[in-house]
Amino acid sequence: MALGMSLSLAATVAKADEAIRILCPTWSGYAPVFVAQELGYFKKLGIDVSIKFEDERANVMAAMAHGDIEMDMRTVGEYQGKPRDAKTPGIIIGTIDQSLGGDGVISSGDITSVDQLKGKTVASEPNIPGRLLLQMELKKKGMTLADLDVKQIATADTIAVFSDPSIAAVVSYQPNLSQAVDKVPQRKPHILVSSAQYPGIIVDVIIARQDDLKANPEKYKKFMIGIFKAIDYFKSNKADFIKLAAPHFNLSPEEFAASIEGSLDYTGHKETSEYFGKPGAPGSLYKVFDEVMQLNLENGAAENNLKAAEQIDNSIIAGITEADLK
Repeated sequence: MALGMSLSLAATVAKADEAIRILCPTWSGYAPVFVAQELGYFKKLGIDVSIKFEDERANVMAAMAHGDIEMDMRTVGEYQGKPRDAKTPGIIIGTIDQSLGGDGVISSGDITSVDQLKGKTVASEPNIPGRLLLQMELKKKGMTLADLDVKQIATADTIAVFSDPSIAAVVSYQPNLSQAVDKVPQRKPHILVSSAQYPGIIVDVIIARQDDLKANPEKYKKFMIGIFKAIDYFKSNKADFIKLAAPHFNLSPEEFAASIEGSLDYTGHKETSEYFGKPGAPGSLYKVFDEVMQLNLENGAAENNLKAAEQIDNSIIAGITEADLK
């Protein structure tokens, strides 16, 4: 309740056509938002952006439904998960990163293949990217999640859970994956499954509330321009980007650098444009959406067969040119 009130109060300070309030999970992939703030990109563009971390998806969905936020960020797979249906507030308007090692499954050294997990206890939070990856690997072996003893956990507890020798593997994401490898050496841990094996599948998307998007499309164009500028800054001034981003994640610059190195790729204007295409000519994200949708329906993470054409709006990205980024 206090979180919703603070975000609502923030909206009263800025006009509706300027304010974007964001709730999203704690993930290094969202750093461009903070860096765009730190560098004054949003302010120069005339928008007021506020962002808070909220790892409970139910709280984010409730805030979106109540009009307390305008934006959410998470993976395509998480977006599709229960209880979302075709009428749930929120539509995908952009991407911010793709996971290339940032999500996966950590196991003890004696487990070298997912088929060795049969009948063993695997810990995972529901509907996180690594769980989808595990499902894909199991499918190759003719197995499903039902062949495992899945224990529900909070991803933040990865290290403590993996320290328990009765747990064969833990589904997680960065920085928890690398921290578990470093802090539980007695189990000879290694990454059993990684998003690096599935480029383009685990994509973090930017989700806007439809009513506000319709009323203030220019605001969202400006937001995406700010994000693309921050990603360009990462490419040209990586060390300073890391220095600016790290405090927002309660990490040192070295720790933040470790959380993104070999873990993700920030998606700039070119990559995002390829994902989205143009009105009448959908990009690659539409195929990814439908592929992940079928996997989520199979594993029970989703219960409604959502259609990419109805859940993705490529008009904002199509309206941004290279000239806008100068």
